[in-house]
Amino acid sequence: MGEGSLDIDQDLARRLLIEGATLMLLNVPQGTEFGIDMKSWYTAERFKGLKMIPPGLHFIYYSAVNEHGDVAPRVGFFHHFKKSEFVVKQWDPDSESISSAEISEEEVKVYMSNLLNLDKHLGPYPFDVWKKWKVLTDKITESQSQQLSPETGYVSSALELVCCGQNDLSPRKERRARVSTAEEKEEELLPQLKASPGTELRLTCLPERSYPEGATPAEITQHSLDSSYMLETLLSQLSSPMDLLGELQFAFVCFLVGHSLEAFEHWKKLIRLLCSCDRVVPKLRELYSEFVAILDIQLLEIPEDFLVDIVSSNNFVYSSLRNLFLNLQINDCVDGRLKSKVTRFKDRLTERFEWDFSNLEREDDEEAPVIVDTS
Repeated sequence: MGEGSLDIDQDLARRLLIEGATLMLLNVPQGTEFGIDMKSWYTAERFKGLKMIPPGLHFIYYSAVNEHGDVAPRVGFFHHFKKSEFVVKQWDPDSESISSAEISEEEVKVYMSNLLNLDKHLGPYPFDVWKKWKVLTDKITESQSQQLSPETGYVSSALELVCCGQNDLSPRKERRARVSTAEEKEEELLPQLKASPGTELRLTCLPERSYPEGATPAEITQHSLDSSYMLETLLSQLSSPMDLLGELQFAFVCFLVGHSLEAFEHWKKLIRLLCSCDRVVPKLRELYSEFVAILDIQLLEIPEDFLVDIVSSNNFVYSSLRNLFLNLQINDCVDGRLKSKVTRFKDRLTERFEWDFSNLEREDDEEAPVIVDTS
């Protein structure tokens, strides 16, 4: 483990020696990629876990490495550590992963009683990333991390896929009424797959329709311009509007450190939804104020190669934010404090990424909303 992890205020170090949690990992093979939050290493021969873990939510992850140096897909899990908690996990050599089997209380007590001898094999929590991690996850509650994680408890960067059963197959009857395109014909030949039960993230489903049942063509057009109805429908499924921001953070860190593309797609959907609302923004001032702050921090952590990709081709963040900035600019019901905060955010993005947010009223053809023909 790097020396940077020891760079810590001495008062904090003394407190965490008492209040910090301990994670023991038994029989982890040497050379395994292992990490917590924003820091990872390759394990040494006598590595047995981490100590001085600050109480709170953390993400532990690992990748098996074979004799040729090939790294397996990353797997991780969330755990909300309590003060002075002592957690023991066992490596399963057959599955090359951390076992989900519980360690008996008697065995845990044995390791706790031998902690002084084991201490030299425990690496300290990497405090150089703690503040950043706290800011990235401050809206995720313990219960939410459990509810959104897969039933197995483990987030995998490579989902195990199985063939769909007859009941899971998507209906294709509507295609029979017209001539299929070449792309659709090719799709018909592909096997339909789904995530193995219990392995997918349990993320909140976004409404399938952007408008209420029975809406007129004019109303459908209006709802295509303003996604407030969709957002209100989504929020009605949650205990609090802030739970949506917790889910936004959850999806982001699952993508950032868990390498989950499933989480990344959900993160994009939430950003697009939040940025395409107008009418509901004044009622959800606190939600939008926090959303802007969260996105500001998240965009600092996106890997550089990812930024280059979206800036050069399909920058969904930029196009979504143009929409949000325009909505707030023309909405007279949005209070001045929120508008000022958003303006500062916009200026930072322009300085940081050289994104041009001038002429917000100009609309690219590809981004134009669908207009329903009422004739």
